[in-house]
Amino acid sequence: MNKVSVIGAGAWGTALAIQAARAGNHVTLWARDPARAATIAASRENPHLPGIRLPDAIAVTAELPTCADAMLLVVPVQHMRAVIASFPSDGPPLLVCAKGVEAGTHRLPLEILAECLPGRPTAVLSGPNFASEIARGLPAASVVATADPALRAHLTQMLATPEFRLYGNDDPIGVQAGGAAKNVIAIAAGAVMGAGLGENARAALITRGVAELSRLILALGGRTETAMGLSGLGDLLLTCTGPSSRNFSLGHALGKGESLEQILAARSSVTEGVATAPALISRAKNLDMPICRAVAALVTNRASLSDLMAGLLARPRRDE
Repeated sequence: MNKVSVIGAGAWGTALAIQAARAGNHVTLWARDPARAATIAASRENPHLPGIRLPDAIAVTAELPTCADAMLLVVPVQHMRAVIASFPSDGPPLLVCAKGVEAGTHRLPLEILAECLPGRPTAVLSGPNFASEIARGLPAASVVATADPALRAHLTQMLATPEFRLYGNDDPIGVQAGGAAKNVIAIAAGAVMGAGLGENARAALITRGVAELSRLILALGGRTETAMGLSGLGDLLLTCTGPSSRNFSLGHALGKGESLEQILAARSSVTEGVATAPALISRAKNLDMPICRAVAALVTNRASLSDLMAGLLARPRRDE
């Protein structure tokens, strides 16, 4: 039996811990807060996944695991650097299960790991997955992306089940870029619906969002076809249409007139697209990404929603 450590006991980390146990591994789930770890361990349930019991194969701890065949890093990108500061440079492969661009450095998750833990084998998991559905064992698919084919096979075999279908991918840059951009575009999709602009407008925005996502992936050195896969179009569709999406629901609240400060104050979980939007635009430089630029302006209070929507609609006509 393989040993899998899951670093991060939020809803997504807990869901992946349950999936890893379902795949036949002995799992250690790490929570940064000792009180939170104790509560989950005693109740065998994460409050963010009500009604879903943790399998007996999962041990919950606040002590950072040191022995594993693989470690799943499931912490927000903005906190990743602090969490891995105590990791040894050598150790088991790290599978990043978070999406975004680091504020300040504008780095993608695997770039943070390469800087902080040079030489450590790394990969990224991404796809159209809601935590509650993965935890319940509903059918889903995702990709494990790394340039190392042996590592792809190792991680896929360790975590996949018939219900959780994992595909290999050798374009980790494209997969990370797609995961970051889709959260930003989902905020825009939510704002469109919250403002009452209709399904036609959302469909148009998602379609143009795919174009932005493709340009970003290519500019960063990935492959444009990655944009049409599970970690691109698949994840974008789910995040822009599923009511469980934190980024879509935040945009929806903005579209209805709530302030960003009010929305964030009422949340206990991280909405990745808020911090990612300005960092992504800084990384993209002069790339043509009007939707993502509008979201970056919105979450940094540099423009109103009505002005941004008017600006997008007034863009010059051109061939698709």
